[in-house]
Amino acid sequence: MASEDINNAQLIRACTVSRNVQNFDLLIEDMEAEYQDAWGDLNFNEALAFLDSAEAQAVELLAIALDDEDETQFPAIRSVIEKATAGGIRILLIAEALSPILLHQLLRAGADDFVPYPLPEKALSDAIARLKRAQEHHAEPVHRATPTGKNGAVFGVQSLAGGAGGTTFAVNLAWELCQLAATKEQSACILDFDFQSGSVSTYLDLARTEKVYELLSQTSTMDRDAFFAALQVFQDKLSVLTAPADMLPLDLLTPDEIERVIAMARDQFDYVIIDMPRTIVHWTETALEMSNLYFSMIELDLRSAQNTLRMIRALKADNIPLDKHRYILNRAPRFTDLSGKARAKRMAESLGISIAVQIPDGSTQIRDANDHGLPLTAFAPKNPVTKEIQKFAASLFETAQATKLAAE
Repeated sequence: MASEDINNAQLIRACTVSRNVQNFDLLIEDMEAEYQDAWGDLNFNEALAFLDSAEAQAVELLAIALDDEDETQFPAIRSVIEKATAGGIRILLIAEALSPILLHQLLRAGADDFVPYPLPEKALSDAIARLKRAQEHHAEPVHRATPTGKNGAVFGVQSLAGGAGGTTFAVNLAWELCQLAATKEQSACILDFDFQSGSVSTYLDLARTEKVYELLSQTSTMDRDAFFAALQVFQDKLSVLTAPADMLPLDLLTPDEIERVIAMARDQFDYVIIDMPRTIVHWTETALEMSNLYFSMIELDLRSAQNTLRMIRALKADNIPLDKHRYILNRAPRFTDLSGKARAKRMAESLGISIAVQIPDGSTQIRDANDHGLPLTAFAPKNPVTKEIQKFAASLFETAQATKLAAE
């Protein structure tokens, strides 16, 4: 329906807004199937004028169709979204090759949902149905409304130096806890919060999907179904939230959004492992506060010592307690390396820390296991790294079980 037909406003229930709707022929077909003749089309300037009119009060939905050529129109698009949201009109973004950063900004501006273009079958209809349900029932996130009561244990893992083995430790700790949890009919998941270079998906040979970005972009309306739709399951046991498919800014999410994701995971799983980025961001404190224990990976070298000292100073400056921190020494000296053992002891004493676990050097088997997308238990069961992580996971599991029993 052409823009001039908007004058017949008493019939208009929805509008598409685009630079040229003819570039989105599948959208035209789906709008006709959904609304028959009760929809119209506007460009960005027409939409701003129309939203000031009395006729706009009858409109339920704006389907804003965008592609990469529309990025220069961001101010006008944002104005349309803000004005429509203020008028109680639902906003659905139809995005083709649009920058993830721009898409996220538009969602924050007030857009309710988005679907990719070309439109998958029934995608528009399903999205409209979701928006209607949310409006009719004033939907709240499931993690607030219907908690399961699991209150799972949360363990954060962060490398304090490049190549210190944080992701390897996080993935294998998650897998070992998953195996142990299964014996008690419990469950575990791992969240990859390194939005730029996260490699949990690589280490477990899992694909990165757009569903992760969809979830992270809409945490305010996230429910249990949306959360589980973004997860993948490794070998029918370990649930995994991979990093997004595209390299995104680490400040993509606010502390409140990170809190929602962790709270949802903690409510649905007995054990939650978070693979953190090495960079400190404004939501690092949120993840730290929500963790039961926070593992900092270091090596026996000067850069790890300096970064550990910087981290301690930063936490103390913000009055953040250090009691949750546990330091994991990776590529630790062998049992017979007495001089190496003495160096590790001196480093810990000079930093004022205690090393909770010393993981030996697993040699090339560790790299090969990661390249093959398999946990160490499956790829190198006799490797000393495997045995050390298994022992540490068993200790965490026993402590968690004892805590659960005490709480009951």
